[in-house]
Amino acid sequence: MADAAMASNHQITITLPDGATRSYSAGTTGLEIAESIAKSLAKVAIAIEVNGEMRDLSRPIDEDASIALIKRDDPAALGMIRHDAAHIMAEAVQELFPGTQVTIGPAIENGFYYDFARNEPFSTENLAAIEKKMRQIVERGAPFVREVWDRNDAIKFFRNKGEMYKAELIEDLPASETITIYKQGDWLDLCRGPHMPSTKHVGTAFKLMKVAGAYWRGDSSKAMLTRIYGTAWRTQDELDAYLHQLEEAEKRDHRKLGKEMELFHLQEEAQGSVFWHPKGFTIYNQLENYMRRRIQGDGYVEVKTPQLMHSRFWEISGHWQKYREDMFVVPDVTPNVEENGPIFKEEPKEFMALKPMNCPAHVQIFKQGIKSYKDLPIRMAEFGCCHRNEAHGALHGILRLRQFTQDDAHIFCREDQILEESIKFCKLAEEVYKDLGFTNYSITLETRPENRVGSDDLWDKAEDGLKKALEYLGMDYTIAEGDGAFYGPKLGYILRDAIGREWGCATLQLDFNLPERFDATYIGEDGNKHRPVMLHRAVLGALERFIGIMIENYAGKLPHWLAPVQCVVATVTNSADSYAEEVYAALKKAGIRAELDIRNEKIGYKVREHSVQKVPFIFAVGAREAEDQTVAIRELGSTDQTVKPLAEALSDLKAATKPPF
Repeated sequence: MADAAMASNHQITITLPDGATRSYSAGTTGLEIAESIAKSLAKVAIAIEVNGEMRDLSRPIDEDASIALIKRDDPAALGMIRHDAAHIMAEAVQELFPGTQVTIGPAIENGFYYDFARNEPFSTENLAAIEKKMRQIVERGAPFVREVWDRNDAIKFFRNKGEMYKAELIEDLPASETITIYKQGDWLDLCRGPHMPSTKHVGTAFKLMKVAGAYWRGDSSKAMLTRIYGTAWRTQDELDAYLHQLEEAEKRDHRKLGKEMELFHLQEEAQGSVFWHPKGFTIYNQLENYMRRRIQGDGYVEVKTPQLMHSRFWEISGHWQKYREDMFVVPDVTPNVEENGPIFKEEPKEFMALKPMNCPAHVQIFKQGIKSYKDLPIRMAEFGCCHRNEAHGALHGILRLRQFTQDDAHIFCREDQILEESIKFCKLAEEVYKDLGFTNYSITLETRPENRVGSDDLWDKAEDGLKKALEYLGMDYTIAEGDGAFYGPKLGYILRDAIGREWGCATLQLDFNLPERFDATYIGEDGNKHRPVMLHRAVLGALERFIGIMIENYAGKLPHWLAPVQCVVATVTNSADSYAEEVYAALKKAGIRAELDIRNEKIGYKVREHSVQKVPFIFAVGAREAEDQTVAIRELGSTDQTVKPLAEALSDLKAATKPPF
């Protein structure tokens, strides 16, 4: 009895976010802590973070802890809202369709899903009824109640209920795992939690989006289930904004616009590779040439390295051990040309690989000849074609490819040049993104991963080097713990586009390890050999991907200097054909990418057609324009028409289409 009394009187210290501490009895719940601070806080709190772990408000706290109370309008609440919405959807499905088995239902980015086992798969026609039932469950306001069950009792319960998938999940959990069940009214589910206080806290800012097939546990040899996707947000305004973003994204889809604008196509026989059409390749070349001018102005030298290299390079770098399955590998053996014979005369012992990145090849160029400390830095750039064996399901238009070209570069420098070179890169990235219309971006500093090469001392120096550059420039950044490359930390630039989506683009990686592994050296001022530092960097990343991002950001209406066709000369009447040809010739002479449209079609039809192609300017000419030596200018997106003398129009167009650098 004395021991029990002592346990109940045991005091714990709770540290609040502002650093203040309070003393409570062991077993005090998050809700009780909230009530002790302010009744109003207890009314709006939905969860508690205990030593970094999110928990239910009803969970007892038995030891000293740092805590933060989570309110529904906090960003951290979104994951819980979506998790709870998944449970509510599962309850709604089982109420409406008895006999349906629920399997797995997590929160995901922007929403949630649940996989269901049912003889007759669900269809989109079922979504409205399920959503209506969900709203009824929310309105009931049943509390979420956490219970700990015996493993065998839980397995028996779900088997008796006909929930074979849940029973299997419990059977496969580690013996040390605590089996927790969450109830909401009469309905319950296996779940680790945490959950908000009640179904009412989910609110009604949710929508079921689509139905898809999914194999049980992602295994194609197992049963096909029906997956229902939904999205959930804190407020209706957030939901509306997200749905608007999806609508805009559909309009801006680079695959749709790429077809309409005749830029490129993809096909099954070359999965993950782009067939660039003339107009699309014009964009590609203009962007590459712009970057070439930029890097030449920044002191880079351009190189070209082999596509196919021996596997030993990747073994030395460490890529072979870590990414071998993601590389396209070619046995280095003479093939057998005998009909119906084996493919190779002998079992392959040597392998070549299509390069997935350019760094080992650039080190080979650096190692040719003796380098002095006076030669550094050497900024070595390559528009290098790379191949990575991405899974079929991961491929997405030109945003995720197997063959792509990077605006890659490696800077070989001394340790005392790290700060200067890092600053130089950050300034280059800022200028390029400004030129291309991206001024809203954030930066992450991605630190050492668990699985890495090199000593902690080298990693300390590398991470500190990147931090100093950001701090020197006064640039805000967030730390992404453990997200660095296996050979060095990196800066990651995340661009935000016109409709608020985020895209990871530029990277700068600071690497002490590859020069060591490849035995790269330079002669220092002291006459001895020293290791260079290697900065891996890309500004655009993959050119194909960046073009896809730009197409979607601008909804196809690219900056005038990048437009594949900058002006179309279109006739109003065939009597102006000769003058139209003169105007067209003048445009071409002025370096404008122009087309001539003298088809026997109405001018309105021609304007609409070229507008779909996103041509920035149309010079319409008829009998009057021919007589006056003028052009009627129609700019994309405008209903107005301006008439100007041809010479003035040409001068204005040259200025409007001039590249930014």
